[in-house]
Amino acid sequence: MTDLTALRYTDEHEWLAVDGDTATVGITDYAADKLGDVVFVELPAVGTEITAGSVVGEIESTKSVGELYAPLAGTVTEVNDAVVDDPSLVNAEPFAGGWLIKVAIADGAADGLLDRDAYVALTEG
Repeated sequence: MTDLTALRYTDEHEWLAVDGDTATVGITDYAADKLGDVVFVELPAVGTEITAGSVVGEIESTKSVGELYAPLAGTVTEVNDAVVDDPSLVNAEPFAGGWLIKVAIADGAADGLLDRDAYVALTEG
């Protein structure tokens, strides 16, 4: 089980597990629940330079189509091909097998992300 208090969050309902200068990124269980059954995921290619807030992909569910936003600036170092092949992982394991991308974090880019308490307050507000 992932320690949700160790993660960082965005107001776009993404989570980040920061390990040194790399962040693993996914969408939260809250977002996955609101989306419904995810049927398609499009992710950026490895090597893509991303800027915070930019659109980096798309996620389609039985309810809607939504854009994926970069939670911070950096370079995509890995894409979860398992999620592309089986998008239902986003719903089944949002904090584990349903991760989306890994990013080499640009200097200072992780500053200002939400902690678990602030994120929970956002979703309950």
